[in-house]
Amino acid sequence: MTIKPLIILPDPLLRLVSKPVERIDDATRKFARDMLDTMYDAPGIGLAAIQVGEPLRMLVIDLAKEGEEPAPMTVINPEIVSRSDDRSIYEEGCLSIPDYYAEVERPAKVRVKYLDENAKEQEVEADGLLATCLQHEIDHLDGVLFIDYISKLKRDMVMKKFKKLAKDRPPSRMVG
Repeated sequence: MTIKPLIILPDPLLRLVSKPVERIDDATRKFARDMLDTMYDAPGIGLAAIQVGEPLRMLVIDLAKEGEEPAPMTVINPEIVSRSDDRSIYEEGCLSIPDYYAEVERPAKVRVKYLDENAKEQEVEADGLLATCLQHEIDHLDGVLFIDYISKLKRDMVMKKFKKLAKDRPPSRMVG
């Protein structure tokens, strides 16, 4: 089942922080599959639970390119335990802020501890696109959007665009 992603209106006063997943069961695994379906349909490479209206510390990622075998990753209760001093820049976009992309500078490498869909503790040392994607999605869980990393002028332009979009769309699937 595909879940419709929320359009997130960038409002500096409204920052939703996700709560930890307390129990990993069949319902949690089904929700992860639904999130993956939503992400693939978008199409995207990462999706946080908060983006589909569930303020839980859970995200899914799949960096497989078109034509490659899918390589889905379910990340529950992630914690960044280390960040490199080296930096990298990637052009980022977001399913919650459609059709807007910006270069974002982040740590080039991160080490993340998390639980997988079977409640098994995992740790990954990530660099490149995986490091960027993990940081981007974990930011969502902490109430941070990628546009928080761009200049105030650019962010104000994005906010203006999406406030106009909010007037043109039904309010039932939009959050602050």
